[in-house]
Amino acid sequence: MLSFLPSQDEKTIAVQFTGEAVKEDAERLEKHVQEYFPQGGSFNVLAIMHDVEGSTLKGMVKGMKFDAKHWEQFNKFAVVSDKKSIKSFADIGRYLPGITVKQFDKDGLARAWDWLQE
Repeated sequence: MLSFLPSQDEKTIAVQFTGEAVKEDAERLEKHVQEYFPQGGSFNVLAIMHDVEGSTLKGMVKGMKFDAKHWEQFNKFAVVSDKKSIKSFADIGRYLPGITVKQFDKDGLARAWDWLQE
């Protein structure tokens, strides 16, 4: 399940994932992007992952079915998690070319924000 978090930067969508990504999550994310980036501007994503079912970002992206039209808007993607299985999320660049991805341990949230704002 996806939940939105307060963002420290107007160009960054901050989200938290727990459990399984479902269709409604993709719809909520789509609505959020349309509301905050109506002109198609680029944005970053900070994703904090907790107990996410599945171990690959490819599976999550496929499961969320987030519309490909927004992929070109992604700039940086920071993944924060203490789960070793989620470290494979940093492979997003192979599935979404043009996105810079970096993975941070659970205690690296401040570093993730700093990196996104560089």
